[in-house]
Amino acid sequence: MALVRAARSSLRRSGGAIGNYASERNIFCEGISPLRHPAPVFEKAVTGFNSSYIPRTQMISQLSFGNRGMKFTPQYQFPHAEAQTVGGSDSKNERSSYPGLEATKQGEKPRVVVLGSGWAACRFLKGIDTTMYDVVCIAPRNHMVFTPLLASTCVGTLEFRSVAEPVTQIQKSLAKDPNSYFFLASCTGVDADKHEVYCETVGDRGVSHEHYRFKVAYDKLVIASGAEPLTFGIKGVEEHAFFLREVQNAQEIRKKLLMNLMVSETPGISEEEKERLLHCVVIGGGPTGVEFSGELSDFIMRDVRERYAHVKNYIHVTLIEANEILSSFDVGLREYATKHLTKVGVRLVHGVVKEVHPDKIVLSDGSDVPYGLLVWSTGVGPSKFIKSLDIPKSPGGRIGIDEWLRVPSVEDVFAIGDCAGFLEQTGKPVLPALAQVAERQGKYLVKLFTDIGKQNGGKALSAKDITLGDPFVYKHLGSMATVGRYKALVDLRQAKGEKGVSLAGFTSWFIWRSAYLTRVISWRNRFYVAMNWGTTLIFGRDNTKIG
Repeated sequence: MALVRAARSSLRRSGGAIGNYASERNIFCEGISPLRHPAPVFEKAVTGFNSSYIPRTQMISQLSFGNRGMKFTPQYQFPHAEAQTVGGSDSKNERSSYPGLEATKQGEKPRVVVLGSGWAACRFLKGIDTTMYDVVCIAPRNHMVFTPLLASTCVGTLEFRSVAEPVTQIQKSLAKDPNSYFFLASCTGVDADKHEVYCETVGDRGVSHEHYRFKVAYDKLVIASGAEPLTFGIKGVEEHAFFLREVQNAQEIRKKLLMNLMVSETPGISEEEKERLLHCVVIGGGPTGVEFSGELSDFIMRDVRERYAHVKNYIHVTLIEANEILSSFDVGLREYATKHLTKVGVRLVHGVVKEVHPDKIVLSDGSDVPYGLLVWSTGVGPSKFIKSLDIPKSPGGRIGIDEWLRVPSVEDVFAIGDCAGFLEQTGKPVLPALAQVAERQGKYLVKLFTDIGKQNGGKALSAKDITLGDPFVYKHLGSMATVGRYKALVDLRQAKGEKGVSLAGFTSWFIWRSAYLTRVISWRNRFYVAMNWGTTLIFGRDNTKIG
């Protein structure tokens, strides 16, 4: 019977296996299993995927062994499948027993599986025609983060919910349609031969929960899993620095900042220790680093001086950049930003970080920089999940795509956003990791999928002779960044080195706020953002430490 099932599977699909990835942390793109084994042989799928499994699950206590150590973990026994332990590489037999969604049948709508909930994924989800496709979104967070305003949440200018939009609000079919789902999970592997993705549920860090493993068959796969912060292999960065990519990152930064302010007022703290605790260091002079520095300087100038008068003279901000800040902006705007940041108290340092310690960083020239809060913002690169995929990569290590955002080495797989880049043979440069690039790619892919569906190419292996239309073309609309104290930069050039409109000052700040207010996805969040800005202007920033 096993031979018959294997033969049936091989006739059903053709292609190659993509990677083998095991999640180690509760985020989408961390933790990797070496690619030592081929893709597992598909043997049996559980029919459907519905809540009827849950009442009939059986709790068992089992000793779990894996590459993350040994612990007693309660697990559940699914009907038709053995309980899956967490930790270590999965064998063929283990993956073949995963419960999940099996391949769509004749007469059913094609199933599109989307990995991720970032800009590219959510723009695609927002526009996809759900009368033509069933949609399954798999991501380790259930919301999209409006990243341009994330820095404002760190100091209380905005509340965290103002920059987070639930995925099921962006595409309501995920919550309502019987064959569309959102799964809070990380993708741990992709098998292009069988058109299946393998997943593991995730939870909050530090909160114990039962891990479930499952599989989802797809007709079309859209990989939009994003990127992860670049650390350049510098020792101590991941252990001691804060990144600024997720709402959880902003929450941790805010807690640390407020904690340091309150601890520094404790009797007996030395002058030297006060200066260290209240020294905020930002690594990276890109838009995120500059905007966070500007928000922090505003917080110090207005709120800290009023509410923490005992330590107001100790707190200061240092921005460290190896080259020039805002290198993609016009020269005149860079000079304006440099002068303004210096004026509002941000110390600019040219240097390269050699290593990071719990209370100081060491620069390449041997100098030490003590800190109480360290925020790392040096750009992004391919995640470990993307690196694990055994497919051609673009320059820089992203998933290689063609002009229609397809992964040409496998069938029915597309990639968009920060995780994707044009292959060298396309003759196109790898696009920058910007929200507007990801959003534009998501919008283009919606139109492409609509055209494919109208030509009856939505099912697996049915789009080979489909006319795809015009390829994707990206035109840069410009860049914006706030530098604090009601000042901002607006650079409307289409490319670096070209001529175009460049603005700086209060007018630019007004344009920056107006533009981003209109780009916030829902009217609910637009209302939240406008109200937060108004209350901050009148009453100041919220400095309540919760948690």
